[in-house]
Amino acid sequence: MEAILADKALTVVRAPEIPDPVALAEALAGAGIRAVELTFTTPGVLDCLRKVADAGRAVIGAGTVLNAEQASAAIDAGAQFLVTPGNAEAVAEVAARQGIPVVMGAFTPTEVMRAMELGAAAVKIFPARALGPGYLKDLRGPFPGVRLIPSGGVNAGNAAEFLAQGAVAVTAGTDVVPPAAVAAGDWAEIAARAAGFARSLH
Repeated sequence: MEAILADKALTVVRAPEIPDPVALAEALAGAGIRAVELTFTTPGVLDCLRKVADAGRAVIGAGTVLNAEQASAAIDAGAQFLVTPGNAEAVAEVAARQGIPVVMGAFTPTEVMRAMELGAAAVKIFPARALGPGYLKDLRGPFPGVRLIPSGGVNAGNAAEFLAQGAVAVTAGTDVVPPAAVAAGDWAEIAARAAGFARSLH
């Protein structure tokens, strides 16, 4: 969480394949976004997590974690944080036992409250594009102390506004890591996109 809060960002990678996960992580971390989330929607994600964790080039996490089995497997592979698309009690229990932070997905105030009850280190507001940066400001009213991280529709053009409205960090998705560029191994393109995104936050 320290890297996410310091960089004000994490990157979520959704791609049909990741030919060189270590090179990908290096490109992102070198550009200023150290926390990299690889999702369970990517084939072979556990192998990718293991390679990046062993290389030690980034703060590596597992995303789209839906159940306790995935949570345990991700942590065993070296994941330093977990991200869920919604309130996942079983995932929270595994993470708590292992001392791993969970960024838990929520959208409504009720879901934010539930994520807090489950011990989420931060709450991912998804899909953020649906209501925009102003929704973060609205949520800050009843939840001033909750770390909110918008995801979905965040890009270099609106990331600073999400931060201004109360987000502690933002999630960089396909704007920074287009699936085609990942699959093609175009790390220079991804590094350039990540650097531009990082600059937009300050």
